[in-house]
Amino acid sequence: MTDILEQSLKKAFVDHKVGASLYDPKFIINDSKNKQFMLNVLQNELDSCEEFFFSVAFLTQAGLAALKTKLADLHTQGIKGKIVTSIYLAFNQPAVFEDLLKIPNIEVRISKQQGFHSKGYLFKQQGFHSFIIGSSNLTMSALKINYEWNVRLTSYEHGQMLREIQVHMDQEWQEAQRLTHEWIRNYKKTYQPMTFSREVNNIQEQTLTDEGIAYITPNKMQKMALNNLKELRETGAKKGMIISATGTGKTYLSAFDVLQAKPKRVLFIVHREQILNKAKSDYQRIIGGNKENFGILSGNKKEISANYLFATIQTISKDLVLQQFAKDHFDYILIDEVHKAGAQSYHRVLDYFQPDFLLGMTATPERTDGFNVFELFDYNIAYEIRLQEALEEEMLCPFHYFGVTDYEKNGELISEATDLKNLIEEERTAYLLEKLDYYGCSGNTPKGLVFCSRKQEAKALALLFTEKYHPSSYLSGDHSLEEREKQVQRLENGEIEYIFTVDIFNEGIDIPKINQVVMLRNTASNIIFIQQLGRGLRKDSSKEYVTVIDFIGNYRNNYMIPMALSGDMSRDKNNLRKDTFDTNFISGVSSVNFERIAKQQIFSSINQVSMDSMSELKKTFELLFNRLGRVPYLKDFQEQKTLDPVLIANKKTSYYDFLANIKQNEGILCQMENRFLTIASRELLPGMRKQELILLQKMMSEPEKNLTLEEIHQLFEHHGVLATDEMVNSVLNTLSLDFYTGSIASTYKGQSFIEKTNDQVGLSSLFKQAVTNDYFTHLMTDILLTGQLKSTNYNSSEALTRYQKYKRKDVLRLLNWEKQMVDQNIGGYTASKGEFVIFVTLKKGENFSGAQMAYEDELLDTSTMKWFTKAPRTMNSPEVQKLMHPDDWNISVFAKKSDNEGTDFYYLGEVIPVKESIVELEKPVQNGGKKKVVEMLLKFITPMDSNLYRYLEAGQE
Repeated sequence: MTDILEQSLKKAFVDHKVGASLYDPKFIINDSKNKQFMLNVLQNELDSCEEFFFSVAFLTQAGLAALKTKLADLHTQGIKGKIVTSIYLAFNQPAVFEDLLKIPNIEVRISKQQGFHSKGYLFKQQGFHSFIIGSSNLTMSALKINYEWNVRLTSYEHGQMLREIQVHMDQEWQEAQRLTHEWIRNYKKTYQPMTFSREVNNIQEQTLTDEGIAYITPNKMQKMALNNLKELRETGAKKGMIISATGTGKTYLSAFDVLQAKPKRVLFIVHREQILNKAKSDYQRIIGGNKENFGILSGNKKEISANYLFATIQTISKDLVLQQFAKDHFDYILIDEVHKAGAQSYHRVLDYFQPDFLLGMTATPERTDGFNVFELFDYNIAYEIRLQEALEEEMLCPFHYFGVTDYEKNGELISEATDLKNLIEEERTAYLLEKLDYYGCSGNTPKGLVFCSRKQEAKALALLFTEKYHPSSYLSGDHSLEEREKQVQRLENGEIEYIFTVDIFNEGIDIPKINQVVMLRNTASNIIFIQQLGRGLRKDSSKEYVTVIDFIGNYRNNYMIPMALSGDMSRDKNNLRKDTFDTNFISGVSSVNFERIAKQQIFSSINQVSMDSMSELKKTFELLFNRLGRVPYLKDFQEQKTLDPVLIANKKTSYYDFLANIKQNEGILCQMENRFLTIASRELLPGMRKQELILLQKMMSEPEKNLTLEEIHQLFEHHGVLATDEMVNSVLNTLSLDFYTGSIASTYKGQSFIEKTNDQVGLSSLFKQAVTNDYFTHLMTDILLTGQLKSTNYNSSEALTRYQKYKRKDVLRLLNWEKQMVDQNIGGYTASKGEFVIFVTLKKGENFSGAQMAYEDELLDTSTMKWFTKAPRTMNSPEVQKLMHPDDWNISVFAKKSDNEGTDFYYLGEVIPVKESIVELEKPVQNGGKKKVVEMLLKFITPMDSNLYRYLEAGQE
């Protein structure tokens, strides 16, 4: 063990070429481009520690919140920690001290040191200690945004530096004052918050006139959208759409566009009366002028002479009302929440009026009811900004999402089938309140919106919460507009803490003071999920962030949660798993956190769901068809990020077959042509290697021309991809199909893309015949271009890309092997021409039938794997000899969590066997006997990603 630490110190301070390990010193900065943050290092250390000690001057509620799920998981394991902090400069607010007392496995003390300004994090790990010292306090800005320098070091128990740190921390601890409720009460009495400038509501930029009066100017997003709208109108377009996340200032944007378009009369249509006054007020602020110019048309008001008229669709769509206006009365019409425009009432209005320009605004244009909102606006999308981009631009209030485990009754988690009586019983209510209190909210005074699955549940829980001294109300579609407005006002005034709701408040409601969004229901769709999340994202001076608490039960649709949060609609299971165990995708000072059991529920849902059911693929196809106004092709799915094109291309024998099945094919292919598409979809479309795609596209552009091997080398070099002789030969073997063996070779027989003669390469006669069909050429080119887009996920300078997933045959092809091997013949490993590849299924399960012996392959840490050879093997077996003398071999490890994940393996990297760990053993086999096997430790040359390591090592889902 000492050798490893010595090696790490040598790597850090003597020679950077020395092999890496988890003991290596690490320089930590916040790097948003590569999604690497100080926050993730802290979370990773907490994940594996046995105890911890933080000495930090400054904490914020948001910084602490980002660690709460980790701390909750540690609490279930009986792992505790200590924090020493301060009241230096009065930075730490009373609310954060209140939050600290709610975490049961942390003891907190307040330093009495003058000028206490330390930032140190110490972790006791298994067999060693790690500590991080630098400039980062426990605030979200320091953990994710600020330019900070921190260093992670490791030490054994008796290391001098560690001993000095421990002695100092112990002394610091003994001299500090214990945090208590009484201490907080006294602190509140004298607390004077720091005075510093904070842009809370910086959605809009404000400029002062010479008279000192503030007026609003467009923000960055609005300036771009305004320019696009202006250019759109200059082309003669009469319609346009703005797709913009909730809370990003769509109403202000529309007012700015009215200002630049200068229409004489404007009609602004909304679907809820309670939005009218706010929209009118916003327009008055932007446009100015006499109040009489701005009017409302609703059930209660008929101010139809106003130049700027704000109307509900329910009123304006009535025939008697429409007839009061000339068809060209309004020069400019705007429709808010335009995804609702499929209703007959909207059609009546739009069929009647003839404005110079029609603008539609929505956060969620995708519809599943067959209505095509894109067609309504002539497919003119003037501007689009979704959740992730809006967070990056700091246009929304930051949020902390917590995926927490729902209530468990008699060992069973709540599911879709749970009886109502179990949803509204006292024990569940107490459980919910405990979780809500633990994860808290900005300022610790909740103004929460709770989304329930059933009306009876919402109504009963509102009563139970009120009985438990958390005053709440219940609202559904049955309540009047007046009652809704009344309860919203009560929430904002602090008279109640929660509104429980079903079926309403998903959209079209503005409650800026909401600081807690609670989800007590199955995620029905990612659109609704984002709508509900968005209820709290509008900025307001009353809050610094929004807490989103999602109670995750045993639901079939749990896979939609990472899909909605990451915005990745590809339906790629690998991506969804990654976005659950590695949540760095979220931008800015927001965070996404899952409790361990809740995370397992999501993994289970991902494993069980069919991502490529025909109904789901057709639905996705129709959504993209509506957006584009034409048949979408594979490249469109990739560019729009609406679906992994590999899924839809391989659902049938090809994408052509899929199109033909739903009667959307725009040409006819023969069986021979379709077989070419089948092979290309399976082997080339994933984009694992760019060379085949480049070469085939080049040759299709001049079907009759042959290329020399030298020209192929030059082509690859021109595109900046590997062009060794072995690589060129492997590419040609792939396109001639000579690489493939067994059943795959039988399936592909006679369908080679190319023919090789001496040093000349040309298209095969059959493929030349196929490209005379323009529709085939279009579909084939689509595969090649899409594959090139997908190839950006892979490192073009290396044969394999770490953490990408590969099938066994893919690995052999990408390593330039002459021939494919049947998977069964490879089994756990194979070797040839200097390449030794190992395939490991880590969680084999009780009924694993892939081997006679219970192999106990295991990832011990991010740098080490315990691994067994096949049986029977001895120290003299050829492969063991290779591994004992590895200088002539590149040894690569590929692993998957379990067979639930299919036949793809993550590439974990190259390893070196630890020679002294190689031992021969006897292990029992299924028939009751014993066989010899060789065990060894494999050391990764570069430690693997810690998030992926924890995912692979987590329990069987």
